[in-house]
Amino acid sequence: MKKRMLGKSGIEVSAIGLGCMGMDHAYGKPADRDEMIKLIRKSVELGCNFFDTAVVYGESNEELLGEALAPTRDNMVIATKFGIIGQEIIDGKPQNILNSSPESIKEQLEGSLKRLKVDCIDLYYQHRVDPNVEPEVVAGVMKELIAEGKIKTWGLSNAPINYMKRAHSVCPLSAIENQYSMVWREPEKELFNLCEELGISFVAYSPLGNGFLSGKYTKDTKYEEGDFRSFMGRFKPEVMDRNKALLDLISEVAEKKNATCAQIVLAWELAQKPFIIPIPGTRKLHRLEENLGGADVELTREELDSLNEALSKLEIDETHF
Repeated sequence: MKKRMLGKSGIEVSAIGLGCMGMDHAYGKPADRDEMIKLIRKSVELGCNFFDTAVVYGESNEELLGEALAPTRDNMVIATKFGIIGQEIIDGKPQNILNSSPESIKEQLEGSLKRLKVDCIDLYYQHRVDPNVEPEVVAGVMKELIAEGKIKTWGLSNAPINYMKRAHSVCPLSAIENQYSMVWREPEKELFNLCEELGISFVAYSPLGNGFLSGKYTKDTKYEEGDFRSFMGRFKPEVMDRNKALLDLISEVAEKKNATCAQIVLAWELAQKPFIIPIPGTRKLHRLEENLGGADVELTREELDSLNEALSKLEIDETHF
């Protein structure tokens, strides 16, 4: 698979990575462990070397990744996260419990190293900003951990622009991880300019809009208990109706390119900026092969311009949660 650089870290990753959250979290009951180990190892065979996890997805998610990648660890790039130490349900919705104090960060790191069965984390993100801890303090801890050889580089997820700039000035960031897709283009407004200016990679989670852009879901789709798509705004019938024209456009391009809708969406993302690295997740082997195959789909400048022009004429409903 084609490769992309992770910021200015010198670390090279596959153009498309694998998000592991859904194997344990947010999409119903946890998937079968043995099947997920096979899937992760298959992704390595297919050229993927970039894997994303977090302790908040369940401690077993890090353990799963550590076990699956043990035979090939030296060639893999593992990203995990700190800053969310738990969740609580408030008004029927999960709320994050945040802690990015220096002591807590170091404690969280030791837990992740143990579960992943590694001596060093390749990419360590602050998962969410802790309003009680200044960015300079967090970045200072990252600088220490890099010097100690505990982490190679670091990043931020869903942080404000000014927070990113302040953190970067103390310890350079290699990656920003945020949502980005055809149904969520917010990062194009300011964030991409910052990434370009500072030489930071943009790691795109939910690049297929939680599966919506694959065209595999309809208003009548039934989700199993615990699958958050059952209450997400993106999957409400009226929102799906409003975005049907987008799915029709993607399907039309896919047919012309002899590709799937998911592959066209991922190819489009990769073509937007050279620093974008999508990390779609899946529990299914055929979807894994399909998604990673998106890196091989080439959109010509003419095709890309035509697709972007068509997208600009659509009224896309960006309702998320």
